[in-house]
Amino acid sequence: MHLLETRIPPPLVMLLCAALGYALARAWPWPSLPVPGWMALLVMLLGLALNLLPKLAFRRARTTVNPLRPAAATALVTGGIYRHTRNPMYLGQALVLLGGMLWLGSAAALLVVPLFVGWITRFQILPEERVLSARFGFDYAAFRRDVRRWL
Repeated sequence: MHLLETRIPPPLVMLLCAALGYALARAWPWPSLPVPGWMALLVMLLGLALNLLPKLAFRRARTTVNPLRPAAATALVTGGIYRHTRNPMYLGQALVLLGGMLWLGSAAALLVVPLFVGWITRFQILPEERVLSARFGFDYAAFRRDVRRWL
């Protein structure tokens, strides 16, 4: 286990990446991206929905949504959006970040999106997968086999 695993809340990682993307857009505004503002906003809204709607499924299942305490999970949620992605909340955060970087209109700002995905995969998702695998055994193994991590 690494010191940074499940220690930094994913929304904070997203905000730090957004700040870095903003700094990159200011430092290197070229090449510019001719993305309409409505399109960037649409990506952000989709991301927001993907981030918030799964929380309702967690509430219905009476399990924790706290990413810093994956061992507190009491149920494995596999229905709804979870039939298509094992991590819709993190996918939603990545889309919010992508939409924000598109809004800035700088290709340099887009570099933070793969940074976010890499960080969340390494320091959040992989540790969660270890815990869920130990906690839910065969059911989680079947879920992992049938549903992709991101998309």
